[in-house]
Amino acid sequence: MNAPTLSRLRDTRVTLSHGGGGRAMRDLIDDVFATVFRPPGMEDQARLYDSALTEPGARLAFTTDSFVVTPLEFPGGDIGKLAVCGTVNDLAVGGARPLWLSAAFIIEEGTEIALLRRVAATMAAEAQKAGIQIVTGDTKVVGRGAADGLFVTTSGVGVIAPDRDMAAHHIRPGDVAIVNGVLGDHGATILAARGDLALSSDIASDCQSLGHLMQDVLAAAPATRAARDATRGGLASALNEMAEAAQVGIEIDEDALPLRTEVKGMCEILGLDPLYLANEGTLVLFVPSDQAGAALAAMRARPEGAGAVAIGHAVAGAAQVRMRTAFGGSRIVDMLVGEQLPRIC
Repeated sequence: MNAPTLSRLRDTRVTLSHGGGGRAMRDLIDDVFATVFRPPGMEDQARLYDSALTEPGARLAFTTDSFVVTPLEFPGGDIGKLAVCGTVNDLAVGGARPLWLSAAFIIEEGTEIALLRRVAATMAAEAQKAGIQIVTGDTKVVGRGAADGLFVTTSGVGVIAPDRDMAAHHIRPGDVAIVNGVLGDHGATILAARGDLALSSDIASDCQSLGHLMQDVLAAAPATRAARDATRGGLASALNEMAEAAQVGIEIDEDALPLRTEVKGMCEILGLDPLYLANEGTLVLFVPSDQAGAALAAMRARPEGAGAVAIGHAVAGAAQVRMRTAFGGSRIVDMLVGEQLPRIC
């Protein structure tokens, strides 16, 4: 049996020497990141292969995103879990099977090494759960005040099956709009976690990877038109983008929207609209009406979609989103202007 490898990293906080390219930097990368992510080799690039790429007509999907959330840790996740889930979900809603992920870290001088270890651990755990491998990355250290603790940038690569073509412009009148779960939990969680407004809440972020959920939905409802993860700008912005791309109207039912009582109460107190609150594990998709039941059943069979519901449908007409209110009226749901809450992802 091999003796356990002893850590060479003795520092408790990051210093500028950890970004200098020497032994201190190597110790930080090896001890905090490489031993957790276990990338295939330590070259300047990842060399990758998957049998799905040899299938005639298969296509690569590629996405990138940066994460600057504050606070770095919050109920239901942290910046590392958020980075993995965000990238996986951007691939999944396009119909891709996520395969590989890169992770780059910008670390402020003085950041606790223990925090980096926790972030790396949650990233590795979420990547394994999502079936994606962290294969390459980068680490930079900047002086105090040049960053806010830690920024993470991730890029993801996936493969799209030859017969799959999901895009918002495919949505047609009569298609059913479905969400996989409750709305606004992430935005409400971050707002409460900052402590600026003395709010007390048991809400946790919905941060979760949706790759496996989407694959099950596509198997059950292969004619699924399009999907979006309702992140910044919330459900309202996602629906407006889809309506514009397809040049159709979208009607949703207020009574059908899955919202926690706590989220609705917080929004009423602060004058916020929960339709614009960010989500990090919630998507909206459109399917032909004859496959809506199969899509709902596939979602509800997974923990990530246990609360799936149909919330409306596409209609012929102007490219706008309208909501039937609980009082029997109707109102336009516009695209968000500006940002209800900054630094949420």
